Amino acid sequence: MISPSTTTLPPNNRSRVKLYTLNEERQWDDRGTGFVACTTPTAPNTTHALIVKSEVDGSTLLDSKILLNTKYQKQQETLIVWSEGDKHDLALSFQEKAGCDDIWENICDVQGKDSSPFLTTANSLTSDSNGSTAYDSDDECVGESNDNYLPPTIILPPVDLSHLHDICDLFSPDKVRDASRRDLLARAIESGNYIRKLIDLFHICEDLENLESLHQLYEIIRSMFYLNKSSLFQLLFSEEYILDVIGCLEYDSQLNYHEKRNHREFLDTKATFREVIPIINQELLSKIHQTYRVQYIQDAILPAPSLFEENLLSTMNSFLFFNKVDIVTLLY
Repeated sequence: MISPSTTTLPPNNRSRVKLYTLNEERQWDDRGTGFVACTTPTAPNTTHALIVKSEVDGSTLLDSKILLNTKYQKQQETLIVWSEGDKHDLALSFQEKAGCDDIWENICDVQGKDSSPFLTTANSLTSDSNGSTAYDSDDECVGESNDNYLPPTIILPPVDLSHLHDICDLFSPDKVRDASRRDLLARAIESGNYIRKLIDLFHICEDLENLESLHQLYEIIRSMFYLNKSSLFQLLFSEEYILDVIGCLEYDSQLNYHEKRNHREFLDTKATFREVIPIINQELLSKIHQTYRVQYIQDAILPAPSLFEENLLSTMNSFLFFNKVDIVTLLY
């Protein structure tokens, strides 16, 4: 149940948010700053709602009903995103993580869902004798699913040279057009340390100058971007993986070995970060470096997307936008 203390939050930093809406150009528009609360029904035929009151004049910036079939997403610890109708996307960017957690728990309480993040358990993640990973989804899938097509589990092949073709086949266009399958595939990849295994294989292939396998790894890593999954981006763009991800993306199969783009060399030796004023906040520095590298991937590495692929990069665009919002916030 939602406690009174969380439904009538007084204006404070914990409940302070910026409200954004997605415009027709797929860019986020700032609709103002205010304080959010989750209200409980006060009369028959009413429902719980998210209310944002302006910090300037107290006017209502948002009055959004929390419906059972609305798919909310919690991203980057301080962001909640959802859609109302086909073309009305909204986002709340919280000043503090604790405030985001409060509202997220309220939303999950109303929808009767678990507010904790996805956890790998013995029931949800199994490995077969060949080292393949299977992810069983307990969530209701959202999208154009087809019960005759979508299996309850996705089996990920073992990560080795002999199975690279099978891994590539997971991302074939006919298999990732279904939103439910994309979600299952992304969650399977997030589990079982699969990205780490792919990166380790990438280093082996690069040492051996195994160009055919490097081209396959390029296709695999590139295809992960079009799964459009925020939690997967968090892994791919982490400090641990991002330079190796960029390394994989150097081996475009359309180029021969001598035409390979040396993106890592450029980022390591030619792209120079200069501080106009000293920055001692390590979180801010990390966010700046991450944002620059992700923007570089989007602008200089990924090929121009088709219309279908462009729609699947919306989460990456949002990742970049809200990273920039975080940077501005951390500067103050």
